[in-house]
Amino acid sequence: MFTWGSSHRGGRHAARTILLSSSLFAMMACFALPARAGDIPKPKTQAMPAYPQAAKSMKVSGEVYVEAVVTAQGTVKQVRPVFGNLILSKAVTDAVSQWKFAPSANEHVVVAAFNFVNP
Repeated sequence: MFTWGSSHRGGRHAARTILLSSSLFAMMACFALPARAGDIPKPKTQAMPAYPQAAKSMKVSGEVYVEAVVTAQGTVKQVRPVFGNLILSKAVTDAVSQWKFAPSANEHVVVAAFNFVNP
């Protein structure tokens, strides 16, 4: 499962959901919209996390949540794990740190969640 949301710092927001799927994990994207809908950071590139071989061999699966700060220029300034297995969290943190967004008027906090399912 892949979920990502954004919140404009200090602004009100509403939510919208988009559903997608993939062979390694089902993905769901959620956007928390700021009060001004035109100021939503639009993703340009999104690296997907690799399922770590160590996690596969140990049959580790589960959800991972990370929080990323996206600058007004569209770069990811900081990523920190919020919830999940440490091996899986490292893979998600590495992938999300490579994401690029279209420039926006404000800095945003983006929350991404991935659900790894061991085949």
